Amino acid sequence: MPRSSRSARTTATIASTAASTAAAARPARRRLPALAALAAATALVAGAAAPAYAADPAPVAPVAEGRPGFHPEQDFAGSTVAAREGRSTAAPFASLAATQTPGLDVSGYQGNVNWSSVAANGAKFAYVKATEGTGYTNPSFAQQYNGSYNAGLVRGAYHFALPNASSGATQANYFVSHGGGWSADGKTLPPALDIEYNPYGATCYGLSQSAMVSWIRDFSNTVHSRTGRYPTIYTTTNWWSQCTGDNGGFGTTNPLWIARYASSVGTLPNGWGYQTFWQFADSGTFPGDQNYFNGAADRLRALALG
Repeated sequence: MPRSSRSARTTATIASTAASTAAAARPARRRLPALAALAAATALVAGAAAPAYAADPAPVAPVAEGRPGFHPEQDFAGSTVAAREGRSTAAPFASLAATQTPGLDVSGYQGNVNWSSVAANGAKFAYVKATEGTGYTNPSFAQQYNGSYNAGLVRGAYHFALPNASSGATQANYFVSHGGGWSADGKTLPPALDIEYNPYGATCYGLSQSAMVSWIRDFSNTVHSRTGRYPTIYTTTNWWSQCTGDNGGFGTTNPLWIARYASSVGTLPNGWGYQTFWQFADSGTFPGDQNYFNGAADRLRALALG
């Protein structure tokens, strides 16, 4: 299915879920590799402001995992971004000075992926959704995670966060135990945390800014204790500012995977001087979302090695 259809279907599903749920509720310290830092420092994009986010949707009753309205197969890295921040049709990458290495991210939405074709088209890495909350594992994870590896891509797993459902440590442990591990083979990226707009209601999942920072730190520290790597953090600048109070405490430990569907990366979240990955479009050459690693292929392998 074309990605544009996926985006439309996801937006419709979220809107339908919010409406039906609302109706029912009315009655009642490891530093990033110096090599990667050097490559990325030349790629800083100055001055471009991030787009304004859309208004927060009306509050709705929380959707419980595994209950009606829960749609993890529709949730993926960026599933909420275009609807909240928009997208540009301008060509990306124009103002980046460093070599950019192309890749993609996929989820259960894509099903089985033709990885030989993906590799032939130039992809060098892939992030694959493994889990969401503590009640969902991607049914296509093995084919996507192992298939990308066998096709020669550097690959990693990501977790779609539901911070209002359980603690950061609980979700981190579930993630690591269901595909979110890491090995120093030079072909496995750090595990990643997808923390973005809530597809089930209020943007910040009902958490205060300080509580959200604590949740992310709990998740991050648990992944580090289980795998030896701090997770990559996938987010947008606007979400980060609104929901963490623009916290600057993760930039020295956690690689940044920024989402912005525009011709430039724009302003980055506080604490990061550069992005490690940039999700610049939600459709294109590869299945799923289109990404760049901020450096050449040998720097990508250096990041994978840790």
